[in-house]
Amino acid sequence: MDLSHRFSKRELALLYEEVLYTILHRLGKPEHHHVADAQELYAYVQKAFGMDAEEHNVIMQQVKELESPIFCLKATVKEAKGILGKDVSGFSDPYCLLGIDTKSQEPAHPDHKKRMKAVVKDLIPEDQIHRTQVMSQTLSPVWDETFILEFEDVETASFHLDMWDSDTVESVRHKLGELTDLHGLKRIFKDARKDKGQDDFLGNVVLRLKDLHCWDDQWYQLEPRTETYPNRGQCHLQFLLTHKKRATTSSRTQPSYTVHRHLLQQLVSYEILQHQAGSIAWDGELSRHASTVLYLHATQKDLSDFHQVMAQWLAYSKLYQSLEFNSNCLLHQITSIEYQWVQERLRPQQKEELAESFQSLLTYGVSLIRRYRIIFPLSVPRSTERLQSLLRVLVQMCKMKAFHELCTLSSDLPQMVSTALKSGTTEWFHMKKQHLKPMVKSMEENGKALSRLLLEVIGDLQQCQKIWNKFFISTLKLNLFFIAYMELESLVAEHVQEELREVDSSMSKPTAESLFQLYMNLQELYRMKDFLPNRDGPLALRNFHQWFKEAVPQWLQKAYTIALERAQRAVQMDQLTPFGEHNKHSTSTVDLSTCYAQIVKTWQQLSWPDPEEAFMIMVKLVEDMCKIALMYCRLIKERAEALSLSEGEAANRLCIVVNNIKQLRLLILKLPVQLDWAQLEQRTGAVIDRQQIQHTLHHQLDSTVSCLDHEVRDVVKALATKLEKGIARHIQELSSSNDTQEPEDSITPLMKFLESELQYLNEHLVQENFKSLLALLWHHTLSVLSAAAGQQVRSAQHYKKLHCALKSLELCFYAEGCGLPLETLHTEAFLSLETHLALCSATSRKLIQKYFSNRIQEQLDTSSEKYGAVTIKALYRPSEQKLRVEVLNAANLIPLDSNGSSDPFVQLTLEPRHEFPEVVARTTQCKRNELHPLFDEAFDFLIPPEKCRQEGACLLLTVFDYDTLGTNDLEGEAFFPLCHLPGLDGEEDQADAGRVPQTRLPLTHPKPTGDEILRLLESRKGDKEAQAFVKLRKQRAKQSKETE
Repeated sequence: MDLSHRFSKRELALLYEEVLYTILHRLGKPEHHHVADAQELYAYVQKAFGMDAEEHNVIMQQVKELESPIFCLKATVKEAKGILGKDVSGFSDPYCLLGIDTKSQEPAHPDHKKRMKAVVKDLIPEDQIHRTQVMSQTLSPVWDETFILEFEDVETASFHLDMWDSDTVESVRHKLGELTDLHGLKRIFKDARKDKGQDDFLGNVVLRLKDLHCWDDQWYQLEPRTETYPNRGQCHLQFLLTHKKRATTSSRTQPSYTVHRHLLQQLVSYEILQHQAGSIAWDGELSRHASTVLYLHATQKDLSDFHQVMAQWLAYSKLYQSLEFNSNCLLHQITSIEYQWVQERLRPQQKEELAESFQSLLTYGVSLIRRYRIIFPLSVPRSTERLQSLLRVLVQMCKMKAFHELCTLSSDLPQMVSTALKSGTTEWFHMKKQHLKPMVKSMEENGKALSRLLLEVIGDLQQCQKIWNKFFISTLKLNLFFIAYMELESLVAEHVQEELREVDSSMSKPTAESLFQLYMNLQELYRMKDFLPNRDGPLALRNFHQWFKEAVPQWLQKAYTIALERAQRAVQMDQLTPFGEHNKHSTSTVDLSTCYAQIVKTWQQLSWPDPEEAFMIMVKLVEDMCKIALMYCRLIKERAEALSLSEGEAANRLCIVVNNIKQLRLLILKLPVQLDWAQLEQRTGAVIDRQQIQHTLHHQLDSTVSCLDHEVRDVVKALATKLEKGIARHIQELSSSNDTQEPEDSITPLMKFLESELQYLNEHLVQENFKSLLALLWHHTLSVLSAAAGQQVRSAQHYKKLHCALKSLELCFYAEGCGLPLETLHTEAFLSLETHLALCSATSRKLIQKYFSNRIQEQLDTSSEKYGAVTIKALYRPSEQKLRVEVLNAANLIPLDSNGSSDPFVQLTLEPRHEFPEVVARTTQCKRNELHPLFDEAFDFLIPPEKCRQEGACLLLTVFDYDTLGTNDLEGEAFFPLCHLPGLDGEEDQADAGRVPQTRLPLTHPKPTGDEILRLLESRKGDKEAQAFVKLRKQRAKQSKETE
């Protein structure tokens, strides 16, 4: 391993001599974090300098033969606090005497205690004593004075410091003037006993040099000579053990900081190369051995903090350019130099060295940034941290006062970096272009190569935007993404356009495919412009789509061909069974959905900018998808026929076919949204009329949907036809069944048949198709039932069976809300049939009741009095079960006699007669020649209340015109419902005749043609009651003045 790092062998040997000399003449007590053993240090530096044993021994022998240095203690008296006040003012005028006693201070020495108490001037020769200045009138003096004290043997030498209060001759009058308290008076008397001009002892500090570290800085307790005042305050001292007149060649011929820098450079380079994780991961932390050696050398050479920092900066900044490590290591030196710059002054040579280091690191750092893609690859851990750290170092360095003073001609850092990034981006692009250049020169290979190049460019820009950009913006306010995009976009546009000059419509399919991928990549690159800040002028890729116009037809044809072939394969593989537990369509619809999704994706990928051309592309895509849909319908029906071996299987397959076509219909209807026709209309609004879009696209889609609906209807009709035969057969069997059988039993075969068939269809048809089938079956069923009800059969039991079947079928098809809705079931045909069957299946008495219910309703609905009106009061007394009716008057009667008048009377009957067989009809008196007769007659009827509540129960008021010779003429009829009688549902005390309201009833005439109920009753020839009722009503109808 080469550890010289540009040092010649001679220079390395001299530097090695220097470090061995430093270890050999080590001073001070080792720090706890330093290496104390000299042999360990020798072994370390031997490895660090790459010296073999023989070279080491030779140089070591030379070092031992060199003259030892002069050992020095650099002592700085900083300040004191809490010292005694010796003057009458309560203060002192302190000063210090200090020096080194070269005699042993071991405790075993008999004079040890005495010498520790001895004052400096008695212990040390006068020429070796150093004195600080006198600080007047203070108990916290600050001196900050430094003294160099030489010594020979660190083992025996000790440091002595005495602190004294300087005492000058003053008059008693002056001292009394300063007197402030009783203690001051005592001090005056004490001074009077002293010799004039004698200084007072304040305390001392005595330290053995071998107990000191190379550098110490702390507060020491001032010791007394006697126990009178044990607490005499503290003194702040700094010590540095250094050398003078070092005998090594380097020390004699080179500045101290230069030698230290070379030593630092050598040891740091070794530390970096020894780092297990590699130089990039080295964070500046030195081993204990290196730290110890550098610490010893700096202290022995008495290097200032600033010169140490400057040496570190020069060494580290130079090493960074050859052994790249974490540039954060440089930040400490930058900060320290900046902080101490005004405090230190450098010689011209040092300024020149520092300026050169700044310029060199700046140039090197910018060169790294220019090649950041290669130097800081994201595949290498911590690359982002390294680049970010380098940017911070360069920014901080360029902000330094030292940099501005020494490097006056340097360019603006952001401008330098911006220029470097542009040139670096161009270099990277050309390198990638050369690397990806195809071996075979063809349009197809060129397209693939261009696509790969575009992927590299897009990936690089994505890294710029997501990872690198924030570092450049935060440190330099530079938008790296903008710089890189503007360079690469221009380079890509120029290169691609050059390569595509030979493209024409006769290109091969592989060429078209490679160009489609290239188009996609260019589109992605162009879309990244959205991340750019405000820019001036258009981009070079603005109309890149025009370069691919010749390839578009082939792209669309390929999309259609792939979708068509996939749909055909899907039908061939389809077994026409439900796909999945919850689906009712088969596998081919899934594949068809994928085919459509791929075509939609093709449209989205194209995203063709030109609106008119985009519209033509859309027309072609929709046309292709509609053709695939119609082709699918034909193929899936053929597939169903091929798989069906029996009629049952055919029905099963048809269910799946219906569901598949319905699913396809849904896919077609989603196309406007999936293809975003609304956005296309908006884009083409300026060049294509909206009606043209509607006519072209929507008409094409609607036509296809209509075809699909027709296909569904045909298949559903085919399914319905298979079931209609069974339904018709069961209804025929029901109609011809024995009348003695109960209706519920008669319809059981029909309901079982429907339940079985509809359950299967419900399970295998989607809901919409199932309901369409139900609607067809319902209409067919109604027509079959209507035909059965129209047969010439007069049995009520027959109609009861049909009615029971109709109501059961209604419940079956409604299926508690899961089948057809009631509004669909209750068609006009159903309501008419239900009414007809209900009437036909009813008994004669029920029909009569129904007849009177209808007449009561007609009475309630009538407001016209063209035949006049009759006024009555009616009251029911529950306690007596008596109905009391008062016929008050009649009005506006029609004249029926030749004299223009009438002879009216009123007949009162309770209807229907079978409910009131014992109640006889009652009549009023006849009023001669009256059209507004006043009767005022009351009639009582004994009837139970429950009879009044029966269906059709009413009081029939028939007004006749009395004729002496012939039949009485009909003036009109009025029907009063008994269920509305006052008092029927009330308490006894409420049945007060005085409070019963009058009821005015318009008179009506029956329709001359009768109604359906009367015709049904007339058809029942064997029913005497029915025939008698019909006869009576016919007589009234003959007298009716109503017309058709």
